[in-house]
Amino acid sequence: MKRRVAVDLSVLRDSRNLRLLAIGEVLSGFGSQAVLVAIPFQVYVLTRSAALVGLLGLVELVPIIVFSLLSGAIADRMERRRLMLIGQTAIAAAAASLAAISIAGDPPVVLIFVFAALLAAGATVDNVTRSAIVPALAGDRLRAALSITYGLHTMAAVIGPAIGGLMIAAFGVEVAYAGQTVAFVAMMGITLALPRLQPAPTDAEHAPILRSIAEGLRFVRGNSALMGSFAADLVAMTFGMPRALFAILALTVFDAGASGTGLLYASVSAGATIAALTTGWVEHARWLGRIVIGAVVVWGLAIAGAGFMPSLWPAAALLAIAGAADSISAVCRSIINQTVTPEHLRGRMSAIFMLVVTSGPRLGDVESGIAASLTTASVAVVSGGFACVVGVVVIAVLFPALARYDGRQVAVSGGVP
Repeated sequence: MKRRVAVDLSVLRDSRNLRLLAIGEVLSGFGSQAVLVAIPFQVYVLTRSAALVGLLGLVELVPIIVFSLLSGAIADRMERRRLMLIGQTAIAAAAASLAAISIAGDPPVVLIFVFAALLAAGATVDNVTRSAIVPALAGDRLRAALSITYGLHTMAAVIGPAIGGLMIAAFGVEVAYAGQTVAFVAMMGITLALPRLQPAPTDAEHAPILRSIAEGLRFVRGNSALMGSFAADLVAMTFGMPRALFAILALTVFDAGASGTGLLYASVSAGATIAALTTGWVEHARWLGRIVIGAVVVWGLAIAGAGFMPSLWPAAALLAIAGAADSISAVCRSIINQTVTPEHLRGRMSAIFMLVVTSGPRLGDVESGIAASLTTASVAVVSGGFACVVGVVVIAVLFPALARYDGRQVAVSGGVP
């Protein structure tokens, strides 16, 4: 049988609701990625402190943890479109506030941190709920739908930082914040156009929230393949994601300013986009866990290589390779996670998945910021990349079910772990 390389886009043609969700992914991604450049850039320009830039990750981590667990449990009992709108409203309000305080002058850093935390909380609620509804919208086309939605997200992540860097250089960070506000107002309109998205019906009464969260955690803890996939991503992002240092590298190593900062962010996403939109072969891949392990190793080595580079473009090229590896890992992990999870637990599993995906880079911000303040930005990037490689080898040993994960057997058994 001839294997596809490009993702099968016909699932978008066949599903109006999935099309709407994909459009929303792109629009919201533009705004979010531009702000991903703006906040650390603004903090570093105001303070010239790598440690404070890294602290942003810790400030965002607390609401991510709290709202991931809460929104996952709520998404398994509440109409999901309404929950998405709550998260999107919080994002639009926080972005508008950041724009307002930036227009007024040099804002207090603590105020930037407060609104960054609100942005993280709203984005967590929105992303957890969006992730939980994809399987219902995709039906039996789940692998293609996951590849497409991730690919579109990363495509927005290419354009967003690039545009964000240029906007910041030309007009200031307030324009990036205003752009995110507009993007999420549009996203709210798209969400309202979706049908009501009820969670899976159940005959039993819903357990209290804390007990419901605990049930989701027990499910994940009891599935070694899930645990291995989560741990691999957490290690990769904590040690190997130096995004907090991109502004510092661009300003102090590459002498490239805001546009160089945007290029470094966009390079990771450019590689990820190309890889995600050429993962048609994943629909027929069997040993997805082994692909995850190999991709994380490539990610770590490419990140370490970028830290050795003395100029902007070679570093950007290696970051693109890293992004491609991360994209392949992410698509394969999403397939593993969604196929082994029953529908009535999708919200809570998606919450834990989102907690890992979003908290890992924030922990990476803290780790890389501290490492850079103790050494240099370049040393922090190199050491983090090598630590990532060592870490994923340890994960493969601790969770052997990840390497043994057989996509064909899961498909035959109907996705039951």
